[in-house]
Amino acid sequence: MNFTLRQLRYLCAVAEAGSIAAAAQRLAISQPAISAAVAQLEREAGTSFFLRQPAQGLAPTEAGRAFLARARGLLEHAEEVGGAARSLGEGSSGSLTLGCFSTLAPVHLPRLAKAFQATQPGIELDFREGSLDGLQADLLSGVLELALLYDLDLDRRLEAERLAELPPYVLLAAGDPLAARDSLDLAELAERPMVLLDLPHSREYFRSLFLARGLEPRVARRTASYELLRALVGSGFGYALLNVRPATDRAYDGSRLVQRPLADPPPGLALVLARVAAARPTRRALLFADFARGFFATAGATC
Repeated sequence: MNFTLRQLRYLCAVAEAGSIAAAAQRLAISQPAISAAVAQLEREAGTSFFLRQPAQGLAPTEAGRAFLARARGLLEHAEEVGGAARSLGEGSSGSLTLGCFSTLAPVHLPRLAKAFQATQPGIELDFREGSLDGLQADLLSGVLELALLYDLDLDRRLEAERLAELPPYVLLAAGDPLAARDSLDLAELAERPMVLLDLPHSREYFRSLFLARGLEPRVARRTASYELLRALVGSGFGYALLNVRPATDRAYDGSRLVQRPLADPPPGLALVLARVAAARPTRRALLFADFARGFFATAGATC
């Protein structure tokens, strides 16, 4: 397949802008030039990259989304080659956008980003938090190159490197009688009110821990907010199961919390660094992946 980097840039601009007219305005070039570039790429590929929707603009087809992900990667590599030619020996530079699952982000992302930028000041690390499904979609569309996720129902088109294993633990109010115990069994917890982290995949995971023992949790409260969950537990609405461990034992409302391990603990959740398997990683991504391995290896039990 024959194409130019300019054609790829025009194609990506159309996908981002949603129409040829908007892309032409953004790039300050003529609409026919962009239309011709897109048409040439579609002829070369033998398929359509966009669905033409009257009054709604252009939407990428499945083939278009797959091609766009690779096109963005190729353009990033071209930028790296150009940068290397301009600044040989000056080290790595450019930007890298990292995705992070919402419950992991406040605990790990600030320290991770600060430490990485201290070792790689030439790389501008941007990040966005989101749901497991949303971040996977952003990876596959090329919006993100890397994402920190749990290994829960990941798309088979993603490649995931395990960075740490986070075992589930019991979160209790400091005044709860069970807080005096060294460990807790799921069988006794199943009889008590539970505050459930009500996020897609997370809720199924926590329920599966009980189902594996032939038990069903008694869910009293549900919330998609990690900090509201901690405050509800601290105020005595029930216990919760979680995997990520904040450095503080206080909820937002000031209530004190304690963490207790499960007796005969089930396997932990794998924290992974995910990327699109078919896309060749940029040097910036490789540098970050290498740094993340060391960061989480050192973090150990504080995960």
